[in-house]
Amino acid sequence: MTQPSFDYLIVGAGFFGSICAHELTKRGKRVCVIDSRNHIGGNCYTEERNGIHLHMYGPHIFHTSNPEVWQWINQFVAFNQFTLRPVANYKGEIFSLPFNMWTFAKLWNITTPQEAKAIIETQSAHITQEPQNLEEQAIKLVGTDVYRKLIKGYTQKQWGKDPAELPASIIKRLPVRFTYDNNYFNDTYQGIPIGGYTQIFSQLLKGIELRLNTDYFKDELPTHDRVIYTGPIDKFYDYRFGELEYKTQTFTHEFKAQVPNYQGVAMMNFTDVETAYTRIIEHKHFDPVDLPHTWISYEYPVPYKASESEPFYPVNDTPNNTIYAKYKALADQEPKVSFGGRLAEYKYYDMHQVIESALNFIRNLTT
Repeated sequence: MTQPSFDYLIVGAGFFGSICAHELTKRGKRVCVIDSRNHIGGNCYTEERNGIHLHMYGPHIFHTSNPEVWQWINQFVAFNQFTLRPVANYKGEIFSLPFNMWTFAKLWNITTPQEAKAIIETQSAHITQEPQNLEEQAIKLVGTDVYRKLIKGYTQKQWGKDPAELPASIIKRLPVRFTYDNNYFNDTYQGIPIGGYTQIFSQLLKGIELRLNTDYFKDELPTHDRVIYTGPIDKFYDYRFGELEYKTQTFTHEFKAQVPNYQGVAMMNFTDVETAYTRIIEHKHFDPVDLPHTWISYEYPVPYKASESEPFYPVNDTPNNTIYAKYKALADQEPKVSFGGRLAEYKYYDMHQVIESALNFIRNLTT
């Protein structure tokens, strides 16, 4: 019997797949990584243009409170001290994000946490039971004024659904503070890789067989013993239980030749429903460089179509989770295929969570 060329075929060159490839190679395994795109890094891919590193699939700010994950990633790259302090633009009015005392002070002309809490309590008094959806959860957290100006339209654009149809869990990810603190994340460690993210994946995949522009389902593959699959789990099973939903978006990148500073912030969210895009990203603020020009990106939400769109964020409502459970039951019976990462596990992972998941997966691997 012919020996397979590789011990592992890894489908996807994002964080989960690249970490598995790196760690398995260190164990002496023969590994081949394939990706349907023409680049490594998945959605974390950054590209240098005119001296500025563009986040080609939207802003990626690394943040974690896990010392092991922070130590692990710092072996590959040095981080700057960037902290995310986005702003919200509602029809020309500028508000601080995340929701904090600066937001409440401007909206209600108040100065103390007590005043803000009293207003929120009054505005959310009609929600007497546990919030059942995103709209109720948002109002419970920040009141109707903040919800209408800064959440409702943005969420509707982003997810393509009325907030009353979305799970409450989505909004729970957003911090609410009764302090004058604009730092978006609560994590101990935060920053942007100096020189962009792509270099991390170049190091992870160094010396490993890599085949880009290769479709797992259509192209000829090398012989292998096992598969680590990081793509959409419903696609793996040819959508037999139906398509899982994802939030997805497209990006339009623009070079501003004579503009050294376009908007003064890395990320500006446009929260009214009439503005077609959800955000404008100005990339030079992530990894600051003193240049007379800048690059910006418009982020447009688009309807997700499984055969055409890039899946970004799972819509973890009850109908989708029910479908996923059926796929998961099949996946658990696969003797030679392991599933990992945001798409294969249908989980809303941040980067640090994917890293932790991949490292744990490798630790628990017995074959």
